[in-house]
Amino acid sequence: MRILLVEDDRSAARGIAFQLQQHRMVVDVADCGAEALELARLYDYDAVVVDLMLPDMEGYEVVSKLRASRVEAPVLMLSAVSRTQAKVRGLSVGADDYLSKPFEPDELVARLQAMIRRSKGFSQPRIQLGALSLDLGAKEVAVQGRTVHLTGKEYAILELLLMRRGTVLSKENFLDHLYGGMDEPDSKIIDVFVCKLRKKLQVAGAANVIGTVWGRGYIIRDGSGPSAYRPPLPEMRLSAA
Repeated sequence: MRILLVEDDRSAARGIAFQLQQHRMVVDVADCGAEALELARLYDYDAVVVDLMLPDMEGYEVVSKLRASRVEAPVLMLSAVSRTQAKVRGLSVGADDYLSKPFEPDELVARLQAMIRRSKGFSQPRIQLGALSLDLGAKEVAVQGRTVHLTGKEYAILELLLMRRGTVLSKENFLDHLYGGMDEPDSKIIDVFVCKLRKKLQVAGAANVIGTVWGRGYIIRDGSGPSAYRPPLPEMRLSAA
């Protein structure tokens, strides 16, 4: 998951980013509203966390402009202001949730995960695909009830595919979510990760879950079809003898 954090207090931003990174989230930090709007225009975020008090504009205005520019990522507002009117205003301009400071880091993570699940159409923390299940809260994968041990990158790839089921994801999509634009390796590394992930899932009993759409990227499948999409062969006609 890739998160945009909009917080001008550097100490607070470092602390929040650290907590989110412990839950395998990639975090981009903006210290003002203008920077946040530019980043949201350039990248596809799973969620945005916006502090109410920023140096160039209020968090309300940031949220309003995000929605006006058709950024659909769920937004969580943070503020030391706990008055009901502030919460109502935040929700009315397009925020999905509002968390008052001070807060427990675990609550922030839980609220973010719930927002992201809802935005992707999942009401439960566990995503099921045949014998394969992924627990978004515990960051665990199992096949037929048996845990499959994945590296952080392998888990992130599978999570992204499942959260965007039915969508073909390019290597650039994966690089953005795995590295957040920082020190990105060659895109061929995604092929390596996917190959290792496929082998682990196949050994566990979930073969053909990840399909290849040639020239475009990867897509999650229900496991019953072929592991890669190929265009149909041209129709063959038999001439009469």
